[in-house]
Amino acid sequence: MPRLIELILAAAGLAIASPILLLFAFLIWAQDRHSPFYLASRVGKGERPFTMVKLRSMIVNADKSGVDSTASDDKRITQVGALVRKFKLDELTQLINVVKGDMSLVGPRPNVKRETDLYTAEEKRLLSVRPGITDPASIVFSDEGDILEGSADPDLDYNQLIRPGKGHLSLFYIDNRSFSGDLRVMWLTAIAIIDRRRALTGVVNMLATLGAPEMLIEMARREKKLTPTPPPGATSIVTDRLSVPT
Repeated sequence: MPRLIELILAAAGLAIASPILLLFAFLIWAQDRHSPFYLASRVGKGERPFTMVKLRSMIVNADKSGVDSTASDDKRITQVGALVRKFKLDELTQLINVVKGDMSLVGPRPNVKRETDLYTAEEKRLLSVRPGITDPASIVFSDEGDILEGSADPDLDYNQLIRPGKGHLSLFYIDNRSFSGDLRVMWLTAIAIIDRRRALTGVVNMLATLGAPEMLIEMARREKKLTPTPPPGATSIVTDRLSVPT
């Protein structure tokens, strides 16, 4: 997507969303009298760090727990934060990062450094482009919190169940992306908030049009139970999330 168009869309999105963002910022502040924003350190294009702006959905200092993955029943999520996460409002504030040039509207979701340090050589290709607010993988795994609900080790389950699929989908898309494709992904992201099944069908159709392998198309349907699989570029399933898979 041309940078000028992306900049215009991001600025317009911020202007349109500002009333509801300001409302929820006040509600977050009112519940504990702390900043409604969470400034998250993430790894961007070329492995350069940047600060991602999010509406805070968790208790203060939640990141001190060392747990990166969040289940829907995570005790760190506040009452207001549950609504913020349900309607993806914490993603809207990242339009600020798009305006700044740290992120794109569409691209692989950014991750923390302790996770990107463990990427395989193939996964490192995700860091060759600017990270985005959304992409096909974000739509397919928009129920990440539900997948991890009740997990005894959310980070390990994320690495076994979610990371492989997200990686394969994101790598395929960055190899086949287009301006029209980016617009379609943004539309499907909005649809996913109100009709997840329709959004998944849209992603499946888009992948089929791009000539994606049947494995990716089947994954995007999300009709089968997720099972542990190796991440892109590896032959073994992650059993220790502190090690690079082989």
